[in-house]
Amino acid sequence: MKLDPKPLALLATLMLIALPLTGSPSTWLNLTLAGIAMGLIIFVIASGLTLVFGLMDVLNFGHGVFIALGAFMATTVLAALAPWAGSDSVAANLAALAAACAAGMAIAAAVGVVFERVLVRPVYGQHLKQILITMGGMIIGEELIKASWGSQLIPLPMPETLRGIFLFGDVAVEKFRLLACVIGLAINVTHLPLPKIWHEVADALGRSSLAIGLLVTGAGLQLKGLLRPSIGATLGVAFKLVLMPLLALVLAAWFGLTGANLAIVAICAAVPTSPSAYVLARQMGGDAPLLAQIITLQTILAAITMPIAIALVA
Repeated sequence: MKLDPKPLALLATLMLIALPLTGSPSTWLNLTLAGIAMGLIIFVIASGLTLVFGLMDVLNFGHGVFIALGAFMATTVLAALAPWAGSDSVAANLAALAAACAAGMAIAAAVGVVFERVLVRPVYGQHLKQILITMGGMIIGEELIKASWGSQLIPLPMPETLRGIFLFGDVAVEKFRLLACVIGLAINVTHLPLPKIWHEVADALGRSSLAIGLLVTGAGLQLKGLLRPSIGATLGVAFKLVLMPLLALVLAAWFGLTGANLAIVAICAAVPTSPSAYVLARQMGGDAPLLAQIITLQTILAAITMPIAIALVA
């Protein structure tokens, strides 16, 4: 397959345009690397649902529960292998990580097979039922995980040899990120085929930020604001949960979308604002408390507006 140079040229052009706007080359390089990494994560997240829907014609909104289950199992195995993870040996650290990843993938795959055979297979070709069943399975699975591992965060220390940073002038690069980049480049250059389950693990890395974003948003929330929401919060909820879904449905219908495609547009337009927006607002000096209020209100009210949006296209 011939590589199209236009996207790479566009990326390089944008990087060069941003250079004089950042103030220093080190800041520019840090922001550029972070932006490329975030873009790749977003691509992996978007690819997850697209691949499953395109290959299997299944709208599985329960991916998160399998990812979380695998992550908790991997954490348990890594904690049991603490002597290996805490060793000064690179081989011992990588062996501990490999064992933890293998355990997480195995349990996620096993539960996924059962989930598909019992719940998903009877509703093949029925997209709206697939959405309801997989979201219901996700909620039940989340509660089972809480019952097994608790609702508190479990600390997961970095293996000894992967801690710390490398300094390239004024640019600091974390060791584990550099190792991941080296492995990815090696696989890309050698064209080694990856097992299908590895793609699911990559999807898990992108989705893990959701739980952290929810925790941070909850910590920054002022409960008094929920009882008397400000004008800004009210407008934010109205635009996101009412105006945007209606506008998306009108445009989708105008472009001739029907059936499952129209349902996907409705669902994507009706979902509340991502909790990661709160993290970004706080880092960029925005009104983080207001955004926490907006996200919380949208998440609560979406339980009402999302079924309405789905019903409009059913």
